[in-house]
Amino acid sequence: MQARFVTLNLWGEQGPWQQRLDLVAAELGALGADVVGLQEVREVPGRIANQAATLAERLGFAHAFAAATPWGGGDEGVALLSRWPIAAQRRLVLPHAVPAETRVLLSVALDSPAGRVGVHTTHLNYRMSDGDKRAGQLSAIDDYVRAFTDGGDHPAVLMGDLNAAPDCDEIRFLRGRTSLGGRRTYWQDAWEARHPGEPGLTWCAKNPYTAPLGWLERDRRIDYILVGQERKDGRGRVLDARVVLDQPTGEVWPSDHFGVLALVQLGAT
Repeated sequence: MQARFVTLNLWGEQGPWQQRLDLVAAELGALGADVVGLQEVREVPGRIANQAATLAERLGFAHAFAAATPWGGGDEGVALLSRWPIAAQRRLVLPHAVPAETRVLLSVALDSPAGRVGVHTTHLNYRMSDGDKRAGQLSAIDDYVRAFTDGGDHPAVLMGDLNAAPDCDEIRFLRGRTSLGGRRTYWQDAWEARHPGEPGLTWCAKNPYTAPLGWLERDRRIDYILVGQERKDGRGRVLDARVVLDQPTGEVWPSDHFGVLALVQLGAT
């Protein structure tokens, strides 16, 4: 069995957000996504219905939402949408949380046709100088995911806006290329698995929505789908990866980020 995973930073209520949400819903349906990780999801009572719930309803999916930081009279957080039932969900507050910038991990157990699968999404600190914070957050995530007992006997899938390029130490740690605090780990980077050495940019100057944050380096790959170690029977093999949700309709872009899609083997081959 193969499954399509998509990650996208939804950009909250910025820009023409209702038109953007319509565009995202249509494109996720066209992509045949099975599981979607979302970041910068907004929910403001009386003004904005939970954006993940809205997308899930349009797609006929289940959803889970984890609030991170209060925003505009409501909350901003991360979410997961799933074609399959959600059997359990957990929220982990990550290191370096402050009231104005709390980062969380959302973990769910999905009852897929291939069995229970653990899927996780997160959104890390964004400043160029936040590398140490992101490193601590990813170390905590790696520990937590390894202990996530609801994840079944399949490689875990971690999706999100990690706000770091592939050559940053915090990403190299995930890839088993360097140590953090004397420990190592290993995840497959879905894009790199299928497109070694290719840029796969997701935060791009050509997207006009990035202009308000133009003081951050643009033309970087900072959105990821990571898969645990492939098993001997083929479970967890990355079969394809693409940058998606990267074109406008008229003058409306889906988000200020581009999305990533990965086709992953869940059942044994």
